Amino acid sequence: MLGDAPLQAVIPASDLARAKAFYTDTLGLKLSEEGEEEFVCDCGGTRFTVYRTPSGGQAAHTLASFKVADLDGEMTGLRDRGITFEEYDFPGLQTVNGVAEGEGMRAAWFKDSEGNILCVSQRVGP
Repeated sequence: MLGDAPLQAVIPASDLARAKAFYTDTLGLKLSEEGEEEFVCDCGGTRFTVYRTPSGGQAAHTLASFKVADLDGEMTGLRDRGITFEEYDFPGLQTVNGVAEGEGMRAAWFKDSEGNILCVSQRVGP
């Protein structure tokens, strides 16, 4: 059944034009489809949709995570494009200079133009 079906992330946006500019211009992702109420980006061999809704940016959790080989390099490039990384101090999760480390993973979070939380993460260790 669903085990053979591709899974695609769907991200909400209250301002679709602003979101499109963020994902294509700021993040440098490739736009593959566009309609009046949504657009689709290609990213690392997968796709995700951003769709118009008045509830964009209201989730208090990570909506998508980009898996990268060099977190520090990606963070530098994103900071150069105006991205600000979030700082968190929760039980079991604390960031230092935007980065949390633990259990074979390093990760950093930032918000898109709509306030949605996105992650950049790198596997470390064996």
